[in-house]
Amino acid sequence: MPPQIATVLFAVGIAGLFWLDRDDSVRVSKALWLPVIWLSINGSRSVSAWLGMGAPAEIPGQLPATSLLDQVVAGALILLGAIILIRRRRDVRGLLKASWPIALYYSFCLFSLLWSDFPGWGFKRWVRGLGDLVMVLIVATDAQPTTALKSLLSRVGFVLLPASVLLIKYYPELGQSWDPWGSVQMFNGVATNKNMLGNLVFVFALGALWQGLSLVRDRKDPNRSRRLLAQCTLLVFGIMLLFTAHSATSGACFVFGAGLMLATSLPRIRRRPAAVHALVLAILLSGCLIELLGGRAAITGAMGRNADLTGRTAIWEIVIPTVPSWIGGAGFETFWVGPRVAKIFAMVGGFGMTNESHNGYIETYLNLGWLGLALIALILGHGYRKAVSTFRRDSALGALLMAYVVTAVAYNISEAGFRILSVEWFFLLLSVVAASRATSVSKSARSTHFSLGQATWQSESLSPLEMTGQQR
Repeated sequence: MPPQIATVLFAVGIAGLFWLDRDDSVRVSKALWLPVIWLSINGSRSVSAWLGMGAPAEIPGQLPATSLLDQVVAGALILLGAIILIRRRRDVRGLLKASWPIALYYSFCLFSLLWSDFPGWGFKRWVRGLGDLVMVLIVATDAQPTTALKSLLSRVGFVLLPASVLLIKYYPELGQSWDPWGSVQMFNGVATNKNMLGNLVFVFALGALWQGLSLVRDRKDPNRSRRLLAQCTLLVFGIMLLFTAHSATSGACFVFGAGLMLATSLPRIRRRPAAVHALVLAILLSGCLIELLGGRAAITGAMGRNADLTGRTAIWEIVIPTVPSWIGGAGFETFWVGPRVAKIFAMVGGFGMTNESHNGYIETYLNLGWLGLALIALILGHGYRKAVSTFRRDSALGALLMAYVVTAVAYNISEAGFRILSVEWFFLLLSVVAASRATSVSKSARSTHFSLGQATWQSESLSPLEMTGQQR
């Protein structure tokens, strides 16, 4: 099939997915398009790359160059988002207070630039990273935040996942690439490499599964059949791309997150949240036992990796001793800039990776030291605890938030996901903020009535997140 005809057919198909998934009974704020655009860019490629302008070449030992167009686009989105949040400042203050580990983490990231060799560069990255939090807060402060989350997952997923299939199959010069040695073909779709594609796909595939399961249970939804068809189609695209991308980490995280959501949908577990802790603990203990008993080679081999995680452990052995300070690291997002990178590049040799350690925990240590690692652990612990608390009140939403938090723990073992502009990081933040809001509202609204202007709502009639939106 000629690429032009395939493009038209895919465009019609994407429009069809939006038509099938429409729900005229609910409305979300137009401001939601800001997170949609933000996530669509960060989950794929920069605006300058899509326009064929190319990215400035990175030279080891020098500060990375950035496109002026990309800076303007990011700055405009952040500025517009900030204006929206100023108008919602009452809700924003409450959310930041409820999600205090995230606020503390961002504050420490800014403070860490005091000992950085490149504070100016680090500050620019911090402002860019603040955009993730701004967009998360826009979703969480929507009048109907659960519906906003569903819309975000659908709007971005309906475009990027089918587009990835289109580029891989019909535009190989865009959707495919080769490893640094030119010996292994890789499929990256709309992303810049296969690992980014895998990260994008597993996150949105979990979202499609969550929406599908919710629709299966909700027999009163008049649009149930066509919306279920749209989400199942998106899920099929996701599973197909996970096989195509051969991203072992993302594939394993999808299986883990999907298994967690499916298990928690069972009535016995849904009525006993303690069983969720047992399930998660059993999986984590199994992984530890496999490592202690020497089973890494068999497991990583089954995932398509070598026992050294395809060269990753060699990088870890090189970069860890080079960190300037074990307490505070090199400073936020400044470890991989400057002369240090040229030295690491020479030591790493043929592996050719010069801007990340391929491990979220080590990456955090390099930039923020043990203090940064402690704050990441605090975010994960706080998010998991709040997600479980949400699960007790809204099992469907709580299951998704738990899946995102728990898969973040697993994903960062062999990929650096605790980084700004990462899809994994965005949804970790969103899960923590959403879970914190849901639980804080439930505590204040337990067994009470809400007076909303001319109307009064009972707390039992709405989910925790929706109740907050109605109050505002």
